Amino acid sequence: MPSFDIVSKYDMQELDNAVNIVVRDIGNRYDFRGSKTSISLDKSECRIVILADNTMQLAAVVDMLKSRAISRKISLKVFDFQDEESAAGTSIRQKIILRQGIDQEKGKKINKLIKEKKLKVQSQIQGDQLRVTGKKIDDLQSVISMLKSADLDIDLQYVNMKS
Repeated sequence: MPSFDIVSKYDMQELDNAVNIVVRDIGNRYDFRGSKTSISLDKSECRIVILADNTMQLAAVVDMLKSRAISRKISLKVFDFQDEESAAGTSIRQKIILRQGIDQEKGKKINKLIKEKKLKVQSQIQGDQLRVTGKKIDDLQSVISMLKSADLDIDLQYVNMKS
């Protein structure tokens, strides 16, 4: 019976490369000379921390990160931007949590969308991913196209297509 899995993940190495390029860009830009602006990736906690002297510099670093992520084929839906907070002295800190996996709430929402389509497919939540099975590959492909057009705030990949 044909099936595929719906997952939400990102390539950590590509994200690391994007952050390293932003670090280099900060070192090269004239408007960051003499400032304590920095960006760091914490792989174990799956988050990015940006430290800047003012909101203008923080916004510039966020824009650089977004553009470098897009050029590295990383979806911006991976980033969960937290509120700005004050750090030591007059510095500003912003944490960006990296989303990976489909949580139960999103899984139920995706499951509901598939059921509303009334195709002859079954979907089930398996941890942080969903498995969709059906008798025809065409039904599975219509589920994929429907989910691509749906307005979900997570990045989805469709893997392990078996016929």
